Formats: sequence, C-alpha cells, structure tokens
Amino acid sequence: MKRSLVTVCILALPIAVALLTARSSTAGPEKIEFPANWEQYVLYTIVDRYDVKQYRELYASSQEAVDAMKRGQPLPDRTVLVLVQYKAQADAQGNPLKNASGRFLKGDRIGFTVMEKRQGWGAEYPGDLRNGEWEYSAFGTDGRFNANANYTGCFQCHKPHEKQDFVISLAGLMGGGGTTGTGAPDVRISGFSFGPPRLTAAPGQAVMWINNDDSPHQITLTASKARGPVLTKGQSYSHTFAAAGTYDYVCGLHPNMKGQVEVISR
Repeated sequence: MKRSLVTVCILALPIAVALLTARSSTAGPEKIEFPANWEQYVLYTIVDRYDVKQYRELYASSQEAVDAMKRGQPLPDRTVLVLVQYKAQADAQGNPLKNASGRFLKGDRIGFTVMEKRQGWGAEYPGDLRNGEWEYSAFGTDGRFNANANYTGCFQCHKPHEKQDFVISLAGLMGGGGTTGTGAPDVRISGFSFGPPRLTAAPGQAVMWINNDDSPHQITLTASKARGPVLTKGQSYSHTFAAAGTYDYVCGLHPNMKGQVEVISR
C-alpha cells in the first residue's frame, strides 16, 4: 500500500507542477502583444517630462476609450493604451529645446510602454498589487519585448489611482479636482519640481500649492499616504498641518518629485 501511494504521488507531481506553471503563466507582461498599428490609434495627449527630458505621446486604441476617460468612466474591455517615449531635442548644455508654444521638440524615439485591459485579467495578482484587469508591458524601438522593465513598479505606481480606473493620464482629460483663484501660493509646481522644495510653516497654517505645469500633479504626504486632489494646470490645493514636525511629500503621479514642509511652533 505504501509503495502504491508513493507511486501515485510521484506520478501526480509532474501534473501538479504543470498546473502551477500554467497558472503562473496567465499573468505577466508577455500576455500583451506589441501594437504594431499604434500610429492608427487616437492621440489623446502629449506630455513634456522635464524631470527626464522626454517628449511623450499617449495613444488609445479607440475613440470610445478616450470618451470614457473624458467622462471619468472605466475604460472599455480590450482597451490598449500606448505611451511613446522620445528624447527631447537639446541644446549644447543639455537643456530641452522648445517650439513657439513652449512644447519640447521631439527627438529620437526611446521605446514604448503599453497597458491593456481584458476581462478576467489580473485575478492572479495579490490585492495589494492588482490593478483591476490591466496588464503592463514595455517594448524597444524595434517593437521587441523588454524583459528587464520594472513591471512591479508599473503596478505600484498605478495602484493608488483605482478611482480613475488606474489610468493616470485620465485626470488630465476629465479635469482635476483642485480650486482656482484662491490667492498667492506657497509652493509653485513648475517643470516637474516644487518651488521652493522646502518650506517652513506654523501649526494650523494652511500651505497652498499651485500647478503651473501642463501635466497634472497630486500632493501626497509620504508618511500618512494622504492624497490631495489631482491638479491640472492653474489649479491649487491647500493643506493645514495641525502639529509640529517634518512632513515629506511627493507628487502622487510622479513620485520622483519631492518636497518637504517643516512645521515649527513659534
């Protein structure tokens, strides 16, 4: 009986391994095929990234998807979004060159980042990582899959934006949640940086940020993870710090943008 049981277990082992392998292969960037016809998609926004000196174009696979973004609704099943990255043309000092409208001049193409939504996708991911039914992938300029991209970072970056279907660029189309015309700001957001990057305030004092960039931004306190509204160009947001302390913050859409408020009792 014991030999028979061992034999059964040994025979069952390859089947179990095969099932586990099949399950794990259902999630991952390899599921997304390179969208060879991306140039026929709808170009819905252009972003200048001052922090990495890039000119970026964002495309959606259908007008239906763009219309859903504008209404602040979840995007349709089988939507494909393509981010095309280009180097910004630069002068001899490495500063991006701009056209008459202040937009970066597009240089050489760097690569593609793609996100695709399909019914049933994402179920294999843990809850703290899953982005609904979205998967992410990256490709080189030749359309070849980039196996070395930080795909976990994609999920982590988009995860806080569940209310806008995990699509960060959606906020720029539907309009931000900040206010306008509220007085002189304490911090100006410009060129993907906070100015000044460090500020001193008193307990109970409201600190105001205003976004001067074409790209949306979002004030996010590092320790508490509290997030302000997404700010489009010209919109502002105020936060009152009740207690003394040092408060680090980042942009919730571009975490490499960092600032600090030091609250001191006078």
